[in-house]
Amino acid sequence: MYQKRAIEEIVKRIKNQFPIFLLTGQRQVGKTTLLKEIFGNEYHYITMDDMIIRNEIIRDTTLFLKNNPENLILDEIQYVPEIFSYLKMEVDKNNKEGQYLMTGSQVFSLMKGVSESLAGRVGILELQGVSLRERYKISFNKPFIPNNEYIKERERHLIDYKNIWEAIHRGCMPRLVYNKEIDWEVYYSSYIQTYIGRDVRNLTQVADENAFIMFLTSLAARSGELINFNSIAQEIGKSIDTVKRWLSILETSRIIYLLRPYYNNHLKRAIKTAKVYFLDTGLALYLTRWPTADTLKNGAAAGKYFETFIMGEVIKSFINGGKVSLPIYYYRDKDGKEIDVIIEKGEELYPIEIKMSASPNANMGKHFKVLKKIKDKKIMPGIILCQYDRKVRLADDLTALPVEYI
Repeated sequence: MYQKRAIEEIVKRIKNQFPIFLLTGQRQVGKTTLLKEIFGNEYHYITMDDMIIRNEIIRDTTLFLKNNPENLILDEIQYVPEIFSYLKMEVDKNNKEGQYLMTGSQVFSLMKGVSESLAGRVGILELQGVSLRERYKISFNKPFIPNNEYIKERERHLIDYKNIWEAIHRGCMPRLVYNKEIDWEVYYSSYIQTYIGRDVRNLTQVADENAFIMFLTSLAARSGELINFNSIAQEIGKSIDTVKRWLSILETSRIIYLLRPYYNNHLKRAIKTAKVYFLDTGLALYLTRWPTADTLKNGAAAGKYFETFIMGEVIKSFINGGKVSLPIYYYRDKDGKEIDVIIEKGEELYPIEIKMSASPNANMGKHFKVLKKIKDKKIMPGIILCQYDRKVRLADDLTALPVEYI
């Protein structure tokens, strides 16, 4: 049974603003299912996974488009980048919105062709894995910007997130979220083989698949940490340049998210290295061999994967709200002062700490004051996202919020 996705209304709106609409996102997050559910009665579905169709397009793209005029869903379009220039000619002739809908899992191969051939003609949105809001059928769909207006409105939709460790361990892929009968280990084993076999090997010429899996695992073990290229390169026996290239593959195919540091001229000692987060904790935990939710919850890595999961929920709140450029950063300086998340909204900065604890205290926000050095921004009251069961004021400018407020 189809489960409603938070981004549906935004998809409908953007689809009606451009001749071509492209829905990207990593494999198996539900891109095809969403488009077929919303537009299946109006559009003819064609998948580029079909080698016969793929060869037909490559052999004679003009004939293919004559035989299949507008109102098409073109699935996994990255396999036939040859089609982009022909689509440009078609939409320029017809001058009508919503002529073609496309999906693409391999963002790193897509964007070059799209930007070169379809600039100004394509609206692009990204679909993430299932969010906690979607699991609990919460209709609230605003980005997590924890000002008074957001908190007041979010409180009208609060639901207790039970078994959050099970959600962290199970991951966010729709099939695993909505079908408890699917074996977690078998699913992710197959996922990795599909990802490497069809995406990485075919498009990026990764010859050493075992080394790439070692790289994936090494990065999964570092989720929530600063990227250390030297350490990873030594661990997997590859060059730093190879590590950087493979990291780019994972970022642009949305396996990972690189959280950039917040930098301002007033913060002279800020570190400029990015932090890495796996967007699907289930995949990260499979790679690092945490077999159950209980072993994870009670293990040494619980805090970092809790932070990874909550970071993913914050990211999803922005993407599902239709935001393309995310105003999310972190801060760390050479003196060891760190702020997990900084959200920027215009001239406002919102400092946030993510804590696994159910006993928040004011000391958790002790580093927020470093932002007061910034003269051209308004520093908003700080937030501690944690597992406490209710909102509580810890100081005049510091509030603890349960993770249910995301």
